[in-house]
Order: sequence, then C-alpha cells, then structure tokens
Amino acid sequence: MGLQKIKLQRKFKEHFIEITLLAIAVTSVMVMLLIFYFLIHESLKAFIELGAIPLLTGAKWHPAGDIYGLLPLIANSLIITIIALFINILVGLPLAIFLAELAGPRSKAVLKPAIELLAGVPSIVYGFLGIIILVSYLQDTFDMLTGRSILAGSILLGIMFVPYMTTICEDALRAVPGEFKEGSLALGANRWQTIRHVTIPAASSGITAAVILNIGSIIGETMAVLLVVGNVARIPSPIFNIFTQGATFTSVIAGEMGEVPRASMHYHVLFAVGFVLLIIVSILSIVADLTRERIRKKFGGY
Repeated sequence: MGLQKIKLQRKFKEHFIEITLLAIAVTSVMVMLLIFYFLIHESLKAFIELGAIPLLTGAKWHPAGDIYGLLPLIANSLIITIIALFINILVGLPLAIFLAELAGPRSKAVLKPAIELLAGVPSIVYGFLGIIILVSYLQDTFDMLTGRSILAGSILLGIMFVPYMTTICEDALRAVPGEFKEGSLALGANRWQTIRHVTIPAASSGITAAVILNIGSIIGETMAVLLVVGNVARIPSPIFNIFTQGATFTSVIAGEMGEVPRASMHYHVLFAVGFVLLIIVSILSIVADLTRERIRKKFGGY
C-alpha cells in the first residue's frame, strides 16, 4: 500500500506539472493574440480612413498638419539597422570565435563576465553614454550642427547588441562536436583552416539565427535610439546621408505618444506604427527559425 501511495503521489505531481506547463504555454499564446488584437483594434481606424498603402508609402510625417506617412520611419529604421548590424557582426562574431576556439582560461575568465555584464546594462544607460560621449564626439569630429544623427543611433545600437551576438554565436560554435575539429586536424588542416572550413559552417545555423534575431532587437530598441537619433521624421537627402537627424518606429512612438490626445487620428496612427513594427519583428522571428532549420538540414549545423 505504501509503495502504491508513493506511485500515485508521483503520478499526481507529474500530471500537475504537465498541466501547469500547458497553462503557461497557452497563456503566452493568449497574451500574444491579445496584443495583436489590441493593436489591430486601435490602428484599424487609421488604416481605414487614411488607407494602408498611402499610410505606408507616404513620404511626409507631420502630425500637426494631419499628414502621416511611414516611409521616413521605414527608411531611417532600415538604414540604422543595416549599419548597426554591420558593426554588430564585425565585432561580435570574431569575439565569439576567439572565446569559443582561441582564448585561454585567463582570457575567458576576464572577457566572459565582462560581456555578460555589458548585456545586463539597461538601454537608458547606453543612451546617456551616447549623449555624453558619442554625440559630442561626432559633433566635434565631423563639424555637425548636432551630433544627434542616424550615424549616432547606428553606432550606439551596433555596440549595444554586441554581447547578445557574441553569446549566441559562441554557444553555436561550442555546440559543434569535437570529432569534427579533430577529424579536420587529423587530415592536416591547421587551426585557422579548421575554424574557417569546419567549425563556422557547422555552426552556421546558430550564427544565422543570431543575426536575424539581432535585427529584430535593433529595430525594436527604444530609449537608447530616442536619445541620440534626433527624432526628426524625414527621409535623408540623399538617402545615404547618415549625418542627418532621423526617427525610427520606436522613437516616434515613445516621443509622441505621451502628448497625443486619446482617440485622435494621431493616436490611432501611432498604434498603426506599433502594429507594423510588431509584424516586422514577428516575421523576422519566423524567418530566423525557418532559416536555422534549412541551414541545419543542408549543412548539418548545430
């Protein structure tokens, strides 16, 4: 009887844990659906009255004149993301390779905690440092009217997400089986050839997923970019002029939502901006998962 009672208790606990985990999973899905519903409900008026195509392709953003076009926000967000991602990869990937394959115990003991510490720094702190150091440096170096610019936002976001890129890529590189590397070395390849032709291709699925997920993080960052980008919603002229002020999806929402009258057209348009941003980030997350799975099947990645 005692043994049977213990079995029943264990079975009850396992069943309770399963139900709890299922409830958490269902709650997460429901919260996501409610977010989509709320954004659609609040932005629907803007899409209906202004038109989805004119709203997305409009070249001017001037709320005081009831002119709403998301093209400047799209262009600025795209430029900042591309430059920030380039910096992110240029610094984060080599650092991950060094930590996973080349660093000695002493180097790891110093670099690893430092990277984890940087990952935990709040974005507002990066924004303050950007204003004090980066903006002033750019203003003095390039003789700009103000250092708040697309370039400042790109550099700040590029540096800010280096720890995330490094951590994810390092995990992917460490997941490559040691037999792969040993086989390459046994065939006569040196250490650098093994890293280049064996380790990195084998970890390519994880590296690709890290890049795509970081794109979503860069696009979705708010406070840091709000403080240094200038928050002026206009298309750069010429388009590659990164020294001009700009505005992103998040900076416009954060900068204007606090003062906008509730239920006004400006209010609904800002929710439309948030809805477009959520769609972009959701698509990037799905693309990251699909890309990682395809690369894993093609190259046997980890």
